[in-house]
Amino acid sequence: MYSPYRWWDRHRLQLSLAVISLIVAWSVRQTQGAGLLEVYRLITLPFQGNPTQQEQLVNARTWELEQRLAALESQNQALQALLKQPVVTQGKGTVAPVIGRSADHWWQQMTLGRGHLDAIREGAIVVAPGGLVGRVVSASDHTSRVLLISDPTSRIGVTTSRSRRMGILRGQAGDRAVIEFYEKDPDVRPGDAVSTSSLSSLFPPGLLVGRVESMQLSKSAAPQALVKLSAPVSDINWVTVYLDAKTSKSMVSINP
Repeated sequence: MYSPYRWWDRHRLQLSLAVISLIVAWSVRQTQGAGLLEVYRLITLPFQGNPTQQEQLVNARTWELEQRLAALESQNQALQALLKQPVVTQGKGTVAPVIGRSADHWWQQMTLGRGHLDAIREGAIVVAPGGLVGRVVSASDHTSRVLLISDPTSRIGVTTSRSRRMGILRGQAGDRAVIEFYEKDPDVRPGDAVSTSSLSSLFPPGLLVGRVESMQLSKSAAPQALVKLSAPVSDINWVTVYLDAKTSKSMVSINP
């Protein structure tokens, strides 16, 4: 006589696998494959790039776009009030690799793998994810040297996004800079975005520079603000060089 126990011993492996397959299929359907995606992410994690570096670039780019949107909304309100629109032209950009940084001044200078043969000239503007990086101060046929906005000798006319207060931004040889304001009591708060102003003679207006981190109202004769630069210079491998800097009002940077 055929015993059920003998049948179970013979077919229990197949039945167990069938039950497990049904459970897995049901789980995938209910979670829309989220579990499998997480397993795939964990397996491929050793082959991915540095997540911290990538996150910094993505965060810088996201914040830059948010500030551009806020600035455009503010400009739109002003344009509606004035009943006129200015002409905005698109700058011509050249993508260039970062091939070197100054060994003794890591934050102050960088070397690009593009030069005169790529129509890059002294005074060209350099941007990256997050905003303004600096300007070209010298160039050879195949390379060019960029003075970063974090260099202590750098001076840039800037304005704050919310209150439109103007001042001069000076580099601090790191990822910070200082603004000296023209007004005695500027209406500036931590978190305010900082961009190049229309009074700047070296840069077109509206290029994002950073955000206000803290105020220093009594440190010197002129009120100051500490600014964290928005472009993560140490993580940038590619930049965009704008050749016609004076007429470029709308600049779009390239992700590295």
